[in-house]
Order: sequence, then C-alpha cells, then structure tokens
Amino acid sequence: MALLSFLGAIQQVTGSCYLVETHEGVRVLLDCGMHQGRRQDEASNRARFPFDPKTLNAVVLSHAHIDHSGLLPKLVAEGFKGPIHATDATCKLLELMLLDSAHIQEKDAEWENKWRARLGKPPVKPLYTRIDTERMLKQRQAQTYGEPFVAAPGVTVTFHDAGHILGSAIVQADVEDFGRSRRLVFSGDLGNACSPLMHAPATLDEADVILMESTYGDRDHRDHQATVEELADILQQAHRDGGNVLMPSFAVGRTQDLIYYLGQLYQQGRLPQQAVFLDSPMAIGANAIYSLFQEQLDITGAEPGGPNSDSRRIEKWLPILKVTPSAEDSMTINRFKSGAIIIAGSGMCNGGRILHHFKHNLWREECHLVIPGFQARGTLGRTIVDGAETVKLLHQRIAVRARVHTLGGFSAHAGQSQLIDWVSHFKSRPELYLVHGELEKMQVLQKVLDERLGWKANIPEPGDRIAL
Repeated sequence: MALLSFLGAIQQVTGSCYLVETHEGVRVLLDCGMHQGRRQDEASNRARFPFDPKTLNAVVLSHAHIDHSGLLPKLVAEGFKGPIHATDATCKLLELMLLDSAHIQEKDAEWENKWRARLGKPPVKPLYTRIDTERMLKQRQAQTYGEPFVAAPGVTVTFHDAGHILGSAIVQADVEDFGRSRRLVFSGDLGNACSPLMHAPATLDEADVILMESTYGDRDHRDHQATVEELADILQQAHRDGGNVLMPSFAVGRTQDLIYYLGQLYQQGRLPQQAVFLDSPMAIGANAIYSLFQEQLDITGAEPGGPNSDSRRIEKWLPILKVTPSAEDSMTINRFKSGAIIIAGSGMCNGGRILHHFKHNLWREECHLVIPGFQARGTLGRTIVDGAETVKLLHQRIAVRARVHTLGGFSAHAGQSQLIDWVSHFKSRPELYLVHGELEKMQVLQKVLDERLGWKANIPEPGDRIAL
C-alpha cells in the first residue's frame, strides 16, 4: 500500500517536506522547504535529501514561502527532472522569491570564503546558484484551484484556497494503490480568517489522512480590530516620542496586509507619520504580482481608498508610501532620525535590510519596533521578543533600547479555534497528524482536539513512515 514519510516541519515550524510513495514506485514530494532559525536547523539544509531526487516523479507545492519551497533549486541541482505543480500565482511568486534566495546563497558563500581564505580553509559552495534556480523554474506547471490534475501516475491532486498568502493551497491528493483509493489532505499553511486581503480557507469534508499545520495550536489570535487599534496607539506614541517605527515583515503576505492597514489609518486621519518606506525589493515585486492576480483577492469594495480599479494597486492604498528598490535608495532612509515608518525584510530579522535599520535605530529609546508576526525559535526576531538586552548583528553588538511591540492579531496563520473549526468539517474521523509547529504548541492542540472533538491527533517524529 502507499506510504507517507514525514521528512520536514516535524515538531518545528520550518522545512516543510513529505513524501508519498506507491508500491508501483511512484514518488511524489509535498513541499521542499528550507529550514530556518537555529544554526543547526539551517545547517541541515546542506544535508543529503533522505531520498534520491532522481527517483521523484513530481513535486506538489502548497505555496511559495521559503520554508515550503526554498530547497527546490537544490533538489533540481541534485537530479530532480520532473514537474513542480503549484497554483498559477505561486508559480509567479516562486520566480521572485527563489531568485532572491539564490542571490543570498551566492553572496553568503562569497563572504564566507573571504574569511576561510584568510584562515587557510577550503572554500564552500553556495547551497544553490542562480543557474540552479533558473533550471528549476522551467519545471513549474501552473494549476488552477478546484481543478483536479494528475501529478504522477495514480496520484490525482486538487488545490483548494488556503487563504494564507496569494496562491496558497490546501493539497488534496487522491492516491490509487492496489486498486484502492485513499485521500490525503495536507492543509499547507491555513490562513487567518480575519485577513483583509485573502479569502477564508476552503473547508473540505472527506479524507482518510490529514496533515494539519499547528503554528498557533496553543492559542487564538488577539481580536483583529483591537490589534488595529493597538497599532494606531503605537504609531501615535512613536510620534510623541520622536522616533522611527521599524516593522520587520515577510515580503509576501504580511507586507501587503500592513500597507492595507496603514492605508486605512491614513484615510481616517490617524497616521501621524509623514513618511512610510517600503525597503524591500522583494516586497515591491510581490506587490506587483498581487496586483496581477487581484481577482484572487478578497478586496472588492474594501480598499482603503475606495472600490475603484486604480485603488487595487497596492501602492495607491497609501499615498505617502515610498519604495526604495536600490541599496542607494535604502541608505537615504538613514537620514530620518524620527517620523518614519520603515517596513523591511526579513520577517524574522535573520537577514535583509531590516538589520541595517536595526543598526541605526534599535539602540534609540525613542524608537519603536513592531513585530507583526511569528518569530521562530533561534531567529534574531525571537531573541528580541524574548527580551534580549543586546543582540549581535552585522558583526557588532547593538543594545536593544527601542520599545518592542508584538501584534497578536495580524498573523497570516489560523489560530487554535480556527484550526479546530477547519478540521471539524471532516465527516468521519480520519487519521490526523499535526505538523508545522513547535512541539509544545502541538501538544496543547492535541489535548484540545481530544477535549472538544474527541479526536486523537498524532504528533509524528522526524522520519516516521505510515501506510496511507
């Protein structure tokens, strides 16, 4: 019978990867994500895959975030030649995100090798290159929500809107083996139903096996409108204090939401700052892609500037938004000692331009740092949220004197009650496995599922293999 292997995002949040195998030798990989956060987790990105990439028939991708897609170029570099199935919007976002990732891999290796040369150590190769990524992009095959397609012999897949980011999908895989069909449903990352731009996650009611994310399995998010009010209060306080506001943000999903909310406050006359900088080339590119696929967004009549076609262009939502695509443009922001809102990558503060803004602002007591999303264990963002007095960045130690705020209602992930509601729509009690979450959060969700639904959820171990 068909087998399912748990290879990534098991008792942790990043590195999503699951392998489906049939007795006829068909192998389909669900996601191929990069591990992010702790040094040992990131080091595992260089390890050999626990399967031969040459033997895979296909990859099915839930969405474009790097922790779900980031090792695809490495997979291709090591011999995978099959199709990579994803929604049309995800296919477009992959080009933006993975070419940027390849650039980072090459620059990181170049920087590391300068130090290694001085120490007489052999050079290292980048995890993958732009050439690897360009080859990988040629293997994309765009699919449409709700339309079944054959991913590989005996494996029919249907994508359903997950409501997480543009193009995100719940993966329904119907696997034929020994003349018997079994349905696997992989939630991918389920969206927060309060998202201002995305539709609520689709509900399904039939499955034999479910893989469900559990990023926020231990709690619900703060009330959405209360979070908007909290953001407005923070901006007012920062204006009174005379400092800048830093917002580390994921380029895809979170940034577009933040621009929407800031646009709302601007239209209401509640945004005291006179300049908002979007300092992320990837986010600027993502804005353009969101505009291309605006028919997939839930924004009819909800734009801050009113329900006309021009206001659907994201930059039009916030007239004082200034984009800084080049490094030279980015450096001009340093002239602002107060009165600016700076949205920059990366979302967990592990790299990108936000580090340079930390260097210029984090040690200032009048500065306000707004953390609008989940910070994985081992990331710089998590270190700051946990109360570190100093942090090391850009080869120097910086004091953390800025006021740090975590906003609990803007997450792009479903909270505990939303997860329970989503899974409760399944008519029977399929085998349920919790993935994509830290262990203690999974254990809380496991207990609540048992108490509320009488449903015994499983928490797999890395490398576990089950029969479908």
